[in-house]
Amino acid sequence: MERSAGAAGVPEHSDIGAQKNRVVTKEEWLQKWEMRNIGFHKQQGHPLADMGHSVVGVEVSEQALKEFFAEHSLPYCEEPVPEISGAKKLQSTSGNISLYCCSIYDLSSSIVGKFDGFWDRGALVAVNPCDRQRYASLMITLMEENSSYLLVTVSYDPNKHEGPPFYVPESEIKSLFGSHCEIKYLEKVDDFSERHRQWGLDYFLEVLYLLKLVSD
Repeated sequence: MERSAGAAGVPEHSDIGAQKNRVVTKEEWLQKWEMRNIGFHKQQGHPLADMGHSVVGVEVSEQALKEFFAEHSLPYCEEPVPEISGAKKLQSTSGNISLYCCSIYDLSSSIVGKFDGFWDRGALVAVNPCDRQRYASLMITLMEENSSYLLVTVSYDPNKHEGPPFYVPESEIKSLFGSHCEIKYLEKVDDFSERHRQWGLDYFLEVLYLLKLVSD
């Protein structure tokens, strides 16, 4: 079952160009943090935990997680994750923020439970195109029956930039999530900056969707 409103005015490309076979290795991702090549990183955090939510995140870069707590002056403790070899959980001492340092594909609902809400900014668009189905399938298994999934994708000419962030057309979102979720287009936001101009782009949009799990 699938219902969606089209993202009017968002350019759609017939394919994702050379990005189809692009693979970002763990080592390349860690190097981005070490070299501060993190244009996706926002200086101002989203106030999820401040609104009373318990927040769970995952990131393979331990440096990124520790910087998060430092930037927000949040004390935290570390503990291993017994189910995942080498993984750590960094948790705020207040207990409402838990960040896992591991591959997202090592997580499961048996480890982290299921969630009422998802805020996907910089996640799906950072996943290697060849891994998107795996990622989407995992997200669906983590959704509570009435959960809301706010998804932010980016739109630009994928023939002019190799990614990440990767271009994810609306047609692919339907393919990934449409058999399990109602998909509603919310809005598009012009996020073009000098950095995008240096990439050789002439437009860069953030496109927002709301996904709702549909009962079988």
